[in-house]
Amino acid sequence: MALRVVAKRAELAPMLEGRQDSRHVEYLSVAARAAGGKAARAEVPRSVHAAWEPAPNRPNPVDLLEEQAGTRVPELVPIRYGRMLVSPFTFYRGAAYLMSSDLAAMPRTAFETQLCGDAHLSNFGMFAAPDRRMVFSINDFDETLPGPFEWDVKRLVASFAVAGRDRGFDDKEREVVNLAVGKAYREAMAGHAAMNHFDLWYTRVEVEDVFAEFQHEVTAKQRKRAEGNLTRARTKDSLKAFAKLTEMVDGEPRIVGDPPVVTPIEDILRDQGLHELEDFLQGVIRSYRRTLSGDRRRLLERYRYIHAARKVVGVGSVGTRAFIMLLLGRDDGDPLFLQFKEAEASVLERFLGKSEFANHGQRVVEGQRLTQAATDITLGFISAEGVDGVKRDFYVRQLWDAKGSALIELMEPAFMRLYATVCGRELARAHARSGDAIAIASYLGKNDTFDRALARFAESYADQNERDYKTLTKAVRAGRIKAKTGV
Repeated sequence: MALRVVAKRAELAPMLEGRQDSRHVEYLSVAARAAGGKAARAEVPRSVHAAWEPAPNRPNPVDLLEEQAGTRVPELVPIRYGRMLVSPFTFYRGAAYLMSSDLAAMPRTAFETQLCGDAHLSNFGMFAAPDRRMVFSINDFDETLPGPFEWDVKRLVASFAVAGRDRGFDDKEREVVNLAVGKAYREAMAGHAAMNHFDLWYTRVEVEDVFAEFQHEVTAKQRKRAEGNLTRARTKDSLKAFAKLTEMVDGEPRIVGDPPVVTPIEDILRDQGLHELEDFLQGVIRSYRRTLSGDRRRLLERYRYIHAARKVVGVGSVGTRAFIMLLLGRDDGDPLFLQFKEAEASVLERFLGKSEFANHGQRVVEGQRLTQAATDITLGFISAEGVDGVKRDFYVRQLWDAKGSALIELMEPAFMRLYATVCGRELARAHARSGDAIAIASYLGKNDTFDRALARFAESYADQNERDYKTLTKAVRAGRIKAKTGV
């Protein structure tokens, strides 16, 4: 006998209290979703993604970069430009806003996913999951926002084209790599489309599985290098950061200054009294802990604040406010380094609409939790008012937690093809969790039309990236903007 439960809305009120999800969810059959994906090819043919021509009214790339600089720490902006000027590849890493502007002028599908927003090949990496297994995933979500799935794929494929040129690969070698990204994404999406929802949710890319799959496709030298990189990543934790970044002062550990890359907090806020500063930072920690689940909040409460410093990180992020904070647990052998990183509006918002989250730190955290297979247990967010009276959003995570990045600068064509395959698969997994895998897989189809379109787009956009790099170089030489190199 079936049990039928009927409840009046008033009786459900206690259960519904505090619920914020007001979206209407429409449930369509698998056949209907697949049909919708295939039908979308008529409106946005897969071949159309190959085209790239700058719009007649395309903004000057330096204007867009300077627009971003307006909200950043003025003395750090020249460091950002200096890092972008190292090569067209490093320029590309800092030019997510430029590419978002370009993609907004192109035809787009209606298939939304939670975008990374800056899905270039250096924003993927390995790290320790909460169960301490090493996994591979996207590791940067500063620009995350819902949007057309192909925007992430295009940025990823173009990043391989740019990196291939940086490594000196010829046209054929780059084509093989570029095609590998699209193929891996398309085939992985088809696999995810056939999975049950919970099976998909539990899916993740484990580093040991990747090594096992490709062990016969790499040389002994490449395998040894990859294993060494994995070993270094396993040991990159708060204990290692403690040994590298601190020194003992009057019996207490302090973060060592190395300005402008690392600047102790007291050197930035010279007008603040020490006790007033520490009280402020304690308040920041308490506010952050409230964004964690109860069990993790209890864990973090066992750590006391010791010291903090501003730290310059990355390429595109340089100039935003990023701080590292040292906390200690049971003794000096139990350190915890947290990174507080400013979260501004995503570069996508101008073109795709504002985030549903008022706090951009929460936007980053929610996007990461939605798309990453395993997230840092300390991941949280805050909003804090600085000494200048401006309220800013931040997200929080561990500084080092067995994190490692691929050695792009040492990759040969064959190894980069394998890396492209893994990145393409992982991007598809992330998109399948947040988007309609069935519709997207149906749109992509079984042949290589989409793969080839994106490979052609990647090379055309790599040409554009080189032109933009030269434009920035000329702006520096003309004295329009300042760049600080070697930092």
